[in-house]
Amino acid sequence: MNALELLEQDYRQVEEWFDEYDELADDQGRKGEFAEKLCLALKVHTQIEEEIFYPQAREATKDKDLLDEAVVEHATVKNLIREIEDMEVGEELYDAKIRVLGEMVKQHVKEEEEELFPEVESAEMDLDALGKELGERKDELMSKMAE
Repeated sequence: MNALELLEQDYRQVEEWFDEYDELADDQGRKGEFAEKLCLALKVHTQIEEEIFYPQAREATKDKDLLDEAVVEHATVKNLIREIEDMEVGEELYDAKIRVLGEMVKQHVKEEEEELFPEVESAEMDLDALGKELGERKDELMSKMAE
């Protein structure tokens, strides 16, 4: 799987989980499970993008502005994740924070898929090797953070 396919697979999975979370109504236990999965997946995703994907995309595309915006968006997402992780399911604003997180992620994904990915595809990058590197780091972080 190349780098863009791997990142897009992450996006689709997280979008699906946000949709499923919205359908849970008052099932606090299941909401907690989905919130945990979402937060873990997003923490790992943002980390592999920041450690591996963004530096290589920045070098290949020379698009400083787009990647700077992505890093700032990640910081906002990570702050919201910390707030959610410090809360209990059912607490005031918990669902609202999950919904806002979902909206922020969807906007971020849209920008990456419509603006960054086309630039990356036309740049001189080995997307297959990059995908392998991202996949290995993702697996490593998932097992480490899930403990």
